[in-house]
Amino acid sequence: MDGMENELEMLKKRLAELSRRAAERGISTHSEFLSLGEQTELARLKLASDCRLEGGYEDAERRVAVFGGGEPPVCCLEVRPKSRKFAEALVHRDYLGSLMALGMRRSVLGDVVLGEGTAYVFCLESAARHIEEGLTQVRHTQVQVRRVERMPEGLAQPPEPVTVNAASERLDAVVSAVFDLSRAESQRLFEAERVLVNGLTAKSASLRLEPGTIVSVRGHGRFKFEATQGETRKGRLRLSVRKC
Repeated sequence: MDGMENELEMLKKRLAELSRRAAERGISTHSEFLSLGEQTELARLKLASDCRLEGGYEDAERRVAVFGGGEPPVCCLEVRPKSRKFAEALVHRDYLGSLMALGMRRSVLGDVVLGEGTAYVFCLESAARHIEEGLTQVRHTQVQVRRVERMPEGLAQPPEPVTVNAASERLDAVVSAVFDLSRAESQRLFEAERVLVNGLTAKSASLRLEPGTIVSVRGHGRFKFEATQGETRKGRLRLSVRKC
């Protein structure tokens, strides 16, 4: 068992323990933030108590698992430049890199959502003060951090769906259609294990996608499969997807 597999097994045991404790003691427990792949593994576990996932806003990708009811200790921090005049055009990796440079574990951080010259960082309550006090600069831009109740409405709206035509609902056919790849190019991506389904490496190119499935292809992007909308006159399928 390699390091990543060992970490995943430890996480699954931790989640099962949190669930058992919530059920036996009648209390609320919670995990740290889970990646999409970890959430997929969580869904496969047979747990002792009900579980819900919370990330601080409706369409959050990274989420905390909450067992036994109660509210998760998730904070929203607004990060904005001290001076708009001297601020750089910052991207997601700039903010995340500065947060990690504070010595933060990725699991205490949720999504980082970009606004107009501003970022909203979701984190555990236990990490909030360290970020408030320690995050003073992102790249060369001086910033200030404050807690907010929520980020502005509409900031994290999902992209509009688009329609693609594919030979079938098989994963390899949909990947080819979405990214305009030949069958051979698509096959090489699967052989190189560069295709992920709901955060986990795709085991089969013949998998048939279910609505809501998120597919990531390293080097190309990712999309959410929405639905099959019917057939074209040439017998190909019209598929609705949202490119992320």
